[in-house]
Amino acid sequence: MTKYTEQYKDALLNNVVPFWEKYSPDKEHGGYFTCLDREGKVYDTDKFIWLQCRQVWLFSMLYNKVEQKQEWLDIALLGADFLEKHGMDKDGNWYFSLTQEGNPLVQPYNIFSDCFAAMAFAQLSKATGNSEYGEIAERTFKNILQRKENPKGIYNKSVPGTHPEKGFALPMILSNLVLELEHLIDSSQVEETINYSIHEVMEVFYRKDMGLIVETVAADGSFVDTFDGRLVNPGHGLESMWFMMDIGERNSDLELINKAVNIALNILDYGWDDKYGGIFYFKDALGNPPDHLDWDQKLWWVHQEAILAMLKGYKHTGNKKCWEWFEKLHEYTWTHFADKEYGEWFGYLNRQGEVLLPLKGGKWKGCFHTPRFLFQGWKTLEDINSKFI
Repeated sequence: MTKYTEQYKDALLNNVVPFWEKYSPDKEHGGYFTCLDREGKVYDTDKFIWLQCRQVWLFSMLYNKVEQKQEWLDIALLGADFLEKHGMDKDGNWYFSLTQEGNPLVQPYNIFSDCFAAMAFAQLSKATGNSEYGEIAERTFKNILQRKENPKGIYNKSVPGTHPEKGFALPMILSNLVLELEHLIDSSQVEETINYSIHEVMEVFYRKDMGLIVETVAADGSFVDTFDGRLVNPGHGLESMWFMMDIGERNSDLELINKAVNIALNILDYGWDDKYGGIFYFKDALGNPPDHLDWDQKLWWVHQEAILAMLKGYKHTGNKKCWEWFEKLHEYTWTHFADKEYGEWFGYLNRQGEVLLPLKGGKWKGCFHTPRFLFQGWKTLEDINSKFI
């Protein structure tokens, strides 16, 4: 058990974080380069708000929870200052992407830019004690809640009234985001958001008859027999289950934890590729051909979130199936994704487990899932060691 704990801690502090410290900061214009090739060379200078915010959060979190290293705080502030100057439109909505210098590239159509901005500035407010960062986080969070019934607003490309639907990603992320902002927002708002998230995740998007979580349901919560309605993203389901476990731990709700563990185990059984190993990116809930052509790829974050779900499940319940899955997932994930030569992790494999793209960062992959996974894995393994050994 101790070997796992040390492996996760060492990879975080001596491999992954140093990679981003060395290659990512843009010392000329502020913010971060996230489009990094295998060796850390910048191959595109556009800046994507999701990834800028996630990196501010990551280095703020490390400062708050691992060690108060000034260089970590400086990196967080480098991103935060850039975002404060350039990240929002005049109405306080966060753009999707910017040029290297900070000029807007893509309109604020995507509410997840706002979600990660709230997350980033909330964590940074803890690190600095600066109330202005807390105000940005709180203001952004309120804007998210106001938009949650129609997240894309004027940028929604669907024809109104036809197939009225809602997506899983927002209630899922709110279940984690609300805990990140708990020190800033009113307690009644915290409880209301937690209750909303639990209901949506565990009662609406979780389809009891299938034992699965779907990505889209009708506006009234019913199943939709379309490509979108049948779509299952095992990684999202597994990530949301450890979010539910964290809420269950906060609320001392063992029933919620046990339900989340059972759902996570079922998603793994369903999503695992028995032929080549690893977890499929997408599947169709009814077994039809998915419309996503990358359905059979193996992605880094999917496997990392699966490991965390199993570790947290084992920590809370001692369920041996969780530990068995952890060891199976750990072996596959560390063998296929960790880059032993240049550091950090590959993100994209084909079904057979071969590297498709050797990049370490891009438009969607940045300094977030891998270091968060390593930190959470390290700390959860420490808890398991204390509890069971």
